[in-house]
Amino acid sequence: MKNIEMTAVFEPCDEGGFIAYVQEIPGINTQGETIEEAKENLAEAVNLVFEEMRATAKKGRTSKLITQTMTFSF
Repeated sequence: MKNIEMTAVFEPCDEGGFIAYVQEIPGINTQGETIEEAKENLAEAVNLVFEEMRATAKKGRTSKLITQTMTFSF
């Protein structure tokens, strides 16, 4: 499996901890008490979103569609 580099942003919260999101993927947000916890939560959130997108795409497929796995490099 290849890795894709994206920009993780960690914003300190006034009350403590961090809000985290991926700059290139709007809508995936999480938080953590430490940057390390926020990183772990962010990785989990990204994986869950992609798993759900794959599952949703499979449900909508018809027998006429041709699907293939591709690798994209940036």
